Amino acid sequence: MPLTGRIFALIAGVVAAALALGVAELVASFSKGWTSPVTSVGNLVIDKVPNSVKELAISWFDENDKVALQIGIGVLLAIYAAIVGWVMLRLSRAVGLVGIMLFGLVGAWAAQRDGGFGATVPSIAGTAVAAALLVAVAELARRQAGATETEPKPVEPESLGMMGLARRDFIGRSGVTLAGSAAAAGGLYAVGQSRRYSAASSRAEVVLPSAADAAPRIPAGTSFDVEGITPLITPNDTFYRVDTAIDIPQIAADQYELKITGYVDEERSYSFDDLLDRELVERDITITCVSNQVGGKLAGTATWLGTPLMSMLEEAGVQSKADQIIGRSDDDYACGFPVSAANDGREALVVVGMNGEPLPLEHGFPVRLVVPGLYGYVSATKWLVELELGRFDEFDHYWLRRGWAQKAPIKTMSRIDTPRGLASVSGKVNIAGVAWAQTRGIDAVEVQVDDGPWRKAELANALNKNTWRQWRIEWDADKAGGGRHEIRVRATDGSGAIQTPDRAEPIPDGASGHHQVVVLVA
Repeated sequence: MPLTGRIFALIAGVVAAALALGVAELVASFSKGWTSPVTSVGNLVIDKVPNSVKELAISWFDENDKVALQIGIGVLLAIYAAIVGWVMLRLSRAVGLVGIMLFGLVGAWAAQRDGGFGATVPSIAGTAVAAALLVAVAELARRQAGATETEPKPVEPESLGMMGLARRDFIGRSGVTLAGSAAAAGGLYAVGQSRRYSAASSRAEVVLPSAADAAPRIPAGTSFDVEGITPLITPNDTFYRVDTAIDIPQIAADQYELKITGYVDEERSYSFDDLLDRELVERDITITCVSNQVGGKLAGTATWLGTPLMSMLEEAGVQSKADQIIGRSDDDYACGFPVSAANDGREALVVVGMNGEPLPLEHGFPVRLVVPGLYGYVSATKWLVELELGRFDEFDHYWLRRGWAQKAPIKTMSRIDTPRGLASVSGKVNIAGVAWAQTRGIDAVEVQVDDGPWRKAELANALNKNTWRQWRIEWDADKAGGGRHEIRVRATDGSGAIQTPDRAEPIPDGASGHHQVVVLVA
């Protein structure tokens, strides 16, 4: 069945947009400070959307929120481009060109916010090529239709020539043009991607030294053999990732520099080799995202290799007026936490390794911060390039300006890993999971079924106060009777505080409440 003029016009708009993105990606690859329009607009969305929208995105997609954002931008762009193509080929070439220009202006405006006027070049180049393609297709349609007007007539197949010959000629030539443009779009995008620098090769060349103070071997009894329970150490490839970076910063280790600035006696600078030459320590630490919902998966434990943060600050000399440590990343993200968190015994680290290998690119290669007991949004700066000693009354970090709390100690939390919600169970059932209260440790975990009494669960041996702790308890499901049953959990931390049952959303300082699941007894 032949294409109608309407469908052809819609397709032409989408192909033009794809070609624009391919050209923009290629042009952006010529400068580190340039990005594609999708990335620029994505960064703008992340910066401007309300916190409620961000939290909704994270609750729906977890660490895949940025992928979902890019897909969403792509879908909206495709719809807009299709409309522009329809307008240009069926209604008004002038109005269509205005629509294309608006598309380019949005991308250019978003780009210049991050990279200055020069960063608008990819969007401008892509827009120009898209406009040229649609003008060429519109002109071909005008000629094939025998039109003499400057403005094209609507592209209807029956108007393209006697006996359908002109129509077939137009669709044939235009189809080849659009197919070639679509192929070119993919090729240009691939070339642009391949031209962009990747720090993967630099990471592959890094050989981490042995720790001067290695983490203790994980002793027996710290893990339960229960199917479905969270492992004590989280593998790098499944470790959660939540940050504001759409494009992962690419920093070569041999070009890396970490500065210590602000209220210090002497500003300092360290290369990556300088950090590797220091006496490194290895520590098992659980970190948690403030966006983690009750029972959520945005927490993980790794064996981190790095240098104690306080040892570096002491070399610079922290002035008494400083009460905030500001971590700045290569992509201009900045967060801050109290100076006291570096010297109160919690072992905050400037990290170079994760689970026995250099930091993965998405987790901050070559250097990041890890501070036990504080949510990541105030402390866990990835792609770290500067430590500034400042004051809370002089600087509001990224998330504080967006309504989150200034200081964010991690709340006591417990989670049921197994059985899963709405699982069908029978007989003796292992209820198990993890609990955490970094810097305080976990002293007890209790489980309640329906409105029954709280029963103490068995705890695995604690690795240390900064890591989560596994727990389990056996439940006789058959004795409870068939039907629907609610299971909930609560923890008691090392200070004696019992996890609150009061429900709170993540904003402004982390979620709270008891995790519960519903199971069905056969």
